[in-house]
Amino acid sequence: MTTRPPTATEQDAPAAPQDPVAPRDPVAPQDQAAPGRRDAEATKAAILTAARYFLARQGHAGITLKAVAERAGVSPPLIMKYFGSKDALFARVMSFEADAAGLFDAPLPELGRHMVRHVLRSQLDRGTDPVLRIVFAPLHGERGDVLRANFRVQVTERLAGRLTGPDAALRAELAVGVLLGLSAMYGLARGPRLRASAIEDIVARYAPAVQSQLTPLPE
Repeated sequence: MTTRPPTATEQDAPAAPQDPVAPRDPVAPQDQAAPGRRDAEATKAAILTAARYFLARQGHAGITLKAVAERAGVSPPLIMKYFGSKDALFARVMSFEADAAGLFDAPLPELGRHMVRHVLRSQLDRGTDPVLRIVFAPLHGERGDVLRANFRVQVTERLAGRLTGPDAALRAELAVGVLLGLSAMYGLARGPRLRASAIEDIVARYAPAVQSQLTPLPE
């Protein structure tokens, strides 16, 4: 019996049934969606978050696009597509505008508690910190100057603009300085007792030190 050769249609048949919405890739680590299904804004946000994670732990020069890409769950060429270069990416990361918006998103009487809670939750839940990257600003050079200028305008001066009473600019710097101490102890020194404590316990103990600069008691 002669076997009839398959027609062209039959040869193509196995490849035809493809569900365009069916997942083709394994689930990305850390509950991230696969890069091919992320919209552009979500992808850029993931890249910026990853870059901030590294900048809060080491200087700009030691960070590679490969490391940022791996943490963001994307490929290095995708970073180049969205940001153009490593320098352009970190120019965005050096802005504190979006971070300050979240950090200061509370009424003034409750702001100290909110700031402390926001820093701890950011580190614990997302592995990032809204302000800690300022400690890695180079002492010399344009990048350090840009980072410090952004920090001054977008963080301390923005906070000072919300304060009433004398010495608002000084009190804003002191409040942020107190907060940076907590950020460093929790995220860099990784104090074991601090990290073992419940966030609300830390807020209750630490927030008054921040709030005392925001709304000082009358003399």
